[in-house]
Amino acid sequence: MNRYPIGIFDSGVGGTSIWKEIQKLLPNEDTIYLADSKNAPYGEKSAAQILQLSIKNTEFLLAKGCKIIVVACNTATTNAIDELRRNFKVPFIGIEPAIKPAALQSSSKTVGILATKGTLSSHLFHSTSENHAKGIRIIERDGFGLVPLIEEGKIESEEIRNLLQIYLKPMLEEGIDYLVLGCTHYPYLIPVLKELLPETVKIIDSGEAVARQTMSVLMANNLQKNSEEIGICTFYSNAEIEVLQSLLGGTDANMIVSFLDF
Repeated sequence: MNRYPIGIFDSGVGGTSIWKEIQKLLPNEDTIYLADSKNAPYGEKSAAQILQLSIKNTEFLLAKGCKIIVVACNTATTNAIDELRRNFKVPFIGIEPAIKPAALQSSSKTVGILATKGTLSSHLFHSTSENHAKGIRIIERDGFGLVPLIEEGKIESEEIRNLLQIYLKPMLEEGIDYLVLGCTHYPYLIPVLKELLPETVKIIDSGEAVARQTMSVLMANNLQKNSEEIGICTFYSNAEIEVLQSLLGGTDANMIVSFLDF
């Protein structure tokens, strides 16, 4: 199975922020990315709906021969990954907000977390906060409305800026010195966030850690691809592919982007 691809899915285009980190660390691996943009955002759906969509996405990627599945969506991870691991035999890599490193490095002992409602209300998120953020004040904000705007490619729009200002204001008033991005769509907002935040506030996301964990699991299961050829990266979206292509920075000979009626 080591020549089979890595499967990655998200509620839309945001998980490409995770794909970029994986591709940077493991450039020789083939990858298949599924953007379920038609059903975005997952954060506003019920736990049962999120699980149903996650199972459907997993079955699609397994049908494509994927040897490992990266759930590149915080909401899907926190609501569905335990059930996915129980029902499918391949390894799964999940995404959790980077609360632990933020809590360890915070000087003010106050950390902001910007995430979706589905992530913030999940049992996994609360257990992670309790285990890794003892003695730390966590200021949570639901980034309602951000994901649909990112899916439309309105990353530097006034609508995005206005929403971010509303969500950041109470965090800044509480004295945060770290902002944890709890949705894989949100790293695309980092340039705007840096304009709105003081230099004293550091932004942290999970992308690099997820890529390292993916490499570790591949090696532990003897699944890494033993080839020096650059991997083939295939992307499927069930919505218009223009935004997906723009976030990827265009395409090249090793990249295939296709619409999928899924």
